[in-house]
Amino acid sequence: MNASEETPEARVFQYHERTKHHYDRYARSPGYMDWANQPDPFRVYQNVPTLELPFLEKDPTAAHANLYETAGSRPRPFDLQSIAGLLELSVGLSAWKAAGRSRWSLRINPSSGNLHPTETHLVLPPVQEHTAGVYHYSPVRHELEKRATLPDSLWQKIEKHFGTTGCLIGLTSIFWRESWKYGERALRYCNHDVGHAAAAVRLAANLFGWKLAWLNAVSDTCIEKVLGLDRAAYQYMEEEHPDLLCWVCATDTGTGPVGLTSELVEAFAGLKFAGLPNQLSRNRVNWEIITQTAVHLRKEETPELVTSSSPSRTQSANSVAVGAAELIRRRRSATAFASSGSLSKESFQAILERTMPFSSRAPFDLGPLPQCANLILFVHRVRQLHPGLYAFIRCRQDLEPLRDNCRVDFQWTQVTPDFPLYLLEKGNFRQTATMLSCHQSIAGEGIFSLAMLSRFRQSIESAPYRYRYLFWEAGMIGQVLYLEAEAHGLRGTGIGCYFDDAVHALLGLSGDFYQSLYHFTVGLPLEDERLTTLPPYYHLERHGA
Repeated sequence: MNASEETPEARVFQYHERTKHHYDRYARSPGYMDWANQPDPFRVYQNVPTLELPFLEKDPTAAHANLYETAGSRPRPFDLQSIAGLLELSVGLSAWKAAGRSRWSLRINPSSGNLHPTETHLVLPPVQEHTAGVYHYSPVRHELEKRATLPDSLWQKIEKHFGTTGCLIGLTSIFWRESWKYGERALRYCNHDVGHAAAAVRLAANLFGWKLAWLNAVSDTCIEKVLGLDRAAYQYMEEEHPDLLCWVCATDTGTGPVGLTSELVEAFAGLKFAGLPNQLSRNRVNWEIITQTAVHLRKEETPELVTSSSPSRTQSANSVAVGAAELIRRRRSATAFASSGSLSKESFQAILERTMPFSSRAPFDLGPLPQCANLILFVHRVRQLHPGLYAFIRCRQDLEPLRDNCRVDFQWTQVTPDFPLYLLEKGNFRQTATMLSCHQSIAGEGIFSLAMLSRFRQSIESAPYRYRYLFWEAGMIGQVLYLEAEAHGLRGTGIGCYFDDAVHALLGLSGDFYQSLYHFTVGLPLEDERLTTLPPYYHLERHGA
């Protein structure tokens, strides 16, 4: 079979295989930091009206548990203050770091290498004196850039379609932001970050009494029309690729449609969009395997899928005294861990339990994403647990296949009755964890680290675009782990660099029915005292700077 005859799914499998790291070679990347062409971390649409957003005068008084409860807060009105608050607590800035004359921003939503390929767009109703419109969110200015005005009649049709008031939020990716540093593997990381951002928005929405309904039926072409991506003059290799579109509404409203009618889409296609995207780099590199694979990952319109409800299991041990908004704001990615500290078994299991894919608990109630990822854990210092290799089975249907396909000498001893955590092998796995995560000591020095092992081949064979969804799910799990680490006085870090097949070999897996798609580590952070931390919006005069 020649390249022109290969199926889309075959090309996706080839991309994944080619971008694996191995002990004797890494996936192709620049191999150095081209600082002269480092992408601007902030997308701006120039020559459009801007709308300054108010900052939260006081954070919502939601407790830690309210992050995950779909009806934890009384619904706020869809006014400018609440919409601004949602953005501030999900995709806004969390701080600035400075060292000498250098400074860089941190954001609420985590990102691989702090490069932030994910952009946020909104379709808003008339708010206060402002007309309905399509906007791009600028996190550095905490403002909206208005790219199109919606006629009142169109907005009325949108609300009639969904049967309630609300707004649309869309996420897009700029591949160049990641490939500048990570080369061919960057497509993976961009999709991790979509999962991070989607989970960040979904969890923050609970603090306002809102929910997100992922419009899983719409095509990528539809998203491009609705957000005006198809009418923006992007620089070469700096275009925004459509990811997902969500309807945001109050939690006390029913389940509405998860698609858009052709009439609505064509109405957006007829709008006049403005705004010149800023140039992010002087020169760009086309990592052709990314652009070629992205074509095969495009989603066409599909039948609507609605997740059936399932009860959530809760553990009081996972409720802490710290407020939800405080946890969101203080989330950081650790850069180094102390080789000390520990975690109780009860708290460890409570953290894991929050990652369970219950369809009635945020962020996994976003929509029918695949429930394919299980956690392979390297437990280093959890009290009442033997150090060793463990499996946390998030997806019940994978227990027997994993037992059958993993090494025959694994114990598969259930740690706690009615809780899907299994001891595979006792022992000190700190060096193994470090080695598998590209020799990064942070994987071995923390309290525990893990690999997200996903059901792979069968997920993609039926629909190649679901390759993206697998990484979205991994990113969503990562966002929960980030917040839960903070809730228990620790810190987390996502790890995108690991030796793929070496992980599979450790488990005794062959073929690609299961693949490791993301690593993560949790521990007691060591702060770099050489760095100065500044408030997130100290640079804005209207924020009192």
